[in-house]
This record gives sequence, C-alpha cells and structure tokens, in this order.
Amino acid sequence: MYDGISAANYAASNIEPNSVGRCAEYVRKAIEWGGISLQRTRSAKDYGPSLLAAGFHEAIGSPMKGDVIVIQPAPGHPHGHMAIYDGSHWISDFKQLHGFYPGPAYR
Repeated sequence: MYDGISAANYAASNIEPNSVGRCAEYVRKAIEWGGISLQRTRSAKDYGPSLLAAGFHEAIGSPMKGDVIVIQPAPGHPHGHMAIYDGSHWISDFKQLHGFYPGPAYR
C-alpha cells in the first residue's frame, strides 16, 4: 500500500539546491520509499503506465501530499518531467517554487 506522506517526506529530505536533470530517479525513489515498486523507465514522460499499474489514478483538483505528476516533453526537454507534491510544493530533484511546471519551457 502506498504511503504518500512518507514518499513526500522522503522527496523533501533528498532534494538538490537546483535541478540536476534526474527528476524521474528522485521521484521514483520517493515513491518506492512510500511502499510502491515501479517499473523503471528511461524518461519521466514514460512513468504514467507504471504508476497506473501500481494503483495510481488520474486526478483532478487540488493536489494532496504524495500525489505525483507526469508531464510530457517540452521544447528542449525530450524526457518530460515528473514531480511529487509535499503538501505545499512540487518536488522533483529540487523544490519547485512555481507550481508543478519545473521551468519556463513547460509553462
């Protein structure tokens, strides 16, 4: 069973000062800390099916602690992006201070 609070706390405790380009790895490790094993993929953009197979589902509305987002590629970012919500910020390999989009190319 997924413990989103533990996963989000793990993510918040293991961030870098800035992006190091490893969002999928960092978020996957947080999810696994929360009790769910995911099929590993090379790109963040490809984690949707693995998350669905693990029991996650698409949601609409305000995020809850432990929610995960997968974003498809943007110009200059062919691997897409992935982040987990810690209750106040989206976290990937760094704390995103401007919502779930990690940078201007996605916005």
